[in-house]
Amino acid sequence: MELWDVYDIDRQKTGKTAVRGEGLPEGGFHLVVHICVIGSDGRMLIQQRQPFKKGFSNLWDVTAGGSAVAGENSRQAAMRELSEEVGLKLDFEGLRPHFSVSYDMGFDDWYVMHADPDISELKLQYEEVQAVKWASCEEIMALIDEGKFVPYFKGYISTIFATAHQNGTIRE
Repeated sequence: MELWDVYDIDRQKTGKTAVRGEGLPEGGFHLVVHICVIGSDGRMLIQQRQPFKKGFSNLWDVTAGGSAVAGENSRQAAMRELSEEVGLKLDFEGLRPHFSVSYDMGFDDWYVMHADPDISELKLQYEEVQAVKWASCEEIMALIDEGKFVPYFKGYISTIFATAHQNGTIRE
């Protein structure tokens, strides 16, 4: 059973928890994180969800992501999700989300980080991830158009790559 902290509309913890899959209390929200690892060549490490994974099965997705569990802050959740899903351990100390998005059920923090892991050495979480590969912004946009990528707003994907350019992650 996975427990989530419940937040109010101002992103303050309410002291309540919710059980994943059982819904949130009226006026309650939860925290989700996404991690986008960009290599020195400007491509993003993306993952393909397992065919049996509930929600967006078989689709490609950003490097890692998921819900924060009770007791975790955004950074801790991001570190855990990245390590669990693709076996990549990066230092999030002192890092803030590059952007946050509010949506119907909560808050979604997006981290954009630089790393150049050898994908043949990554340990993929069987329950979540069937494959990983590197993809450019244009390739991800094409996958979205083809219905083969989680249907994020294309503006999110553009913002990820623009953020990587701005913070020097992508070296030209």
